[in-house]
Amino acid sequence: MNAGQESKICVFVDADACPVKAEIYKVAERHSVSVVLVANSYMAVPRDADVKLIVVGKRFDEADDWIAERAGASSVVITADIPLASRCVASGAQVISSTGRVFTENSIGNVLATRNLMQDLREAGTITTGPKPFSPKDRSAFLSALDIALVRLKRAGFTA
Repeated sequence: MNAGQESKICVFVDADACPVKAEIYKVAERHSVSVVLVANSYMAVPRDADVKLIVVGKRFDEADDWIAERAGASSVVITADIPLASRCVASGAQVISSTGRVFTENSIGNVLATRNLMQDLREAGTITTGPKPFSPKDRSAFLSALDIALVRLKRAGFTA
């Protein structure tokens, strides 16, 4: 049975470049929910029964595929990867970027189109700016968005 079919809340983290892992651990502990970090290589994680590290192979998008196959209505997915966010939103998961941006069915189409346009411009040699540096405001927005998502899932009847 995949996590999307269970009633237990789980936070899936696209962990390789996630700057808010410490914040995820704190919020998840406060809500008594499990965290599954998915990465292409080993990383240190807290020694906690509710925190699990899954190391997948090096194949392109292997971590994304692992998360997308398991995310569902009882899941929160933390990722900056727009195609992964789109797949997880389609499966009913709550999806949040590390800057606190919440991806929804109503917003993901425009976000995906913008991402694809920017990729095309970069490939054509057009100079574009990169993402803004991660800020304390981003961290605060993320903490709020994750807390709201977990409260929403609990109110919907999913269990911690």
